[in-house]
Amino acid sequence: MVETFHSLQGEGLHAGRSAFFIRLAGCDVGCPWCDTKHSWPAEAHPRRPLADLAAEASAAAAAGAAFVVITGGEPLQQPLDVLCTALASAGLLLHLETSGVGELSGRFDWITLSPKPHQPPAAELLARCDELKVVVTSAADLSFAEAMAAEAGRLRAPTGPGPVLLLQPVWNEPAAQELAVAYVRRSPAWRLSLQSHKWLGVR
Repeated sequence: MVETFHSLQGEGLHAGRSAFFIRLAGCDVGCPWCDTKHSWPAEAHPRRPLADLAAEASAAAAAGAAFVVITGGEPLQQPLDVLCTALASAGLLLHLETSGVGELSGRFDWITLSPKPHQPPAAELLARCDELKVVVTSAADLSFAEAMAAEAGRLRAPTGPGPVLLLQPVWNEPAAQELAVAYVRRSPAWRLSLQSHKWLGVR
């Protein structure tokens, strides 16, 4: 367990909403631009009792949090069923943020899939995600984003509409921002996702 905190969701379709975050340790995806590299080594972080996490989530709910976000690291590198069951007592919706590497476990009301070209996601996550959020560092990421959107659509049809499509430029890279903005401007299926918590200077 890396940290827990009550803040605003900074990214994606739910940006700006009050949320309680649980950041789990452990990740071997290894994105070079990752802003939470301290979470990668699982053994560097302590374990926490599930009862304590549930109590914190309940307190956050009482303080206004609309949902719990399970993030990392890469949360799916560990089984999440027991954690999700413990958090159910807080009465909050459960959101998952994942790159899609690993087997889906736990029960979630919203799944944000942020796939990475060097470790593509499992088909199950593409078929079940609610939003597909691709980080943009170069023009190659735009082609990757379209490929992932097409695959998600293929896997879901005819069960229903595909996920919300989001392009998120990597933080503090003007060239990446220009690429993402220009692409969204000419591609009505996509939306721009910004790391608004960083712009605002909140956790």
